[in-house]
Amino acid sequence: MTFPATTPLGATAGVDLAGLLVSLQLSDSAFPSGFYTMSHGLEGFSQARLVERDGVEDLLRGLLLHSVGPGDATGLARAHEAAAAGDWDRVRLVDQLLFASKLNAEMRRASVRSGHQLTDITRESIGGPALEEWARSVAAKETPGCQPVATAVAYVAAGVGTEQAVASDLSAFSASFLGAALRLRLTDHRHLQVMLHALGPTIAQAADQATRRGLEDLGGCVPMADVMSAQHERAEARLFAS
Repeated sequence: MTFPATTPLGATAGVDLAGLLVSLQLSDSAFPSGFYTMSHGLEGFSQARLVERDGVEDLLRGLLLHSVGPGDATGLARAHEAAAAGDWDRVRLVDQLLFASKLNAEMRRASVRSGHQLTDITRESIGGPALEEWARSVAAKETPGCQPVATAVAYVAAGVGTEQAVASDLSAFSASFLGAALRLRLTDHRHLQVMLHALGPTIAQAADQATRRGLEDLGGCVPMADVMSAQHERAEARLFAS
């Protein structure tokens, strides 16, 4: 029996294996980005009894297309391009605009807390001058340090392209949202996987739109999600930070 000759990591035709492995690492639900502490607004909907098991998928689809895609994913795409070009003034501008676009205080806090944690971990695990410059800007309080922008810089440091970075982060968001649904008893393990697979085309659509959307159009519009977040922020008991 003969075996094909081995090739260096990333040498497979048409596939950047090194970039793929980094994407899998950063989008893994076990990666300590702080996503585990967030429901991304789902707990607010659950507390208000506005979502049940059969409505979780549609709620997530709406958030992907009208909130996360136009907001965080667009910010990630534009920050990725700026960081790859070494334009740190523009990276900070994207971060500041993204922070300002989040209407609720808990959403701003959650994004910044996760962004700082992600920066610390990727600075140690991936390293490189891009992450060092970003960490310096955040430490100097030149910019808030939102999670999507921190993620963009980490992907640039790892050599992952814009499209793959955006799609990976949207996938991570979706898995985190559905993980929160599991903990809120709005789904079970099997149903979660069914929903995650069914949402694949929506994730792809949101990613494609985000990579093509200009910075001037950054920001989603889902008023009910903002209302639920505002109510959740003042709830007497909370399982999640957002």
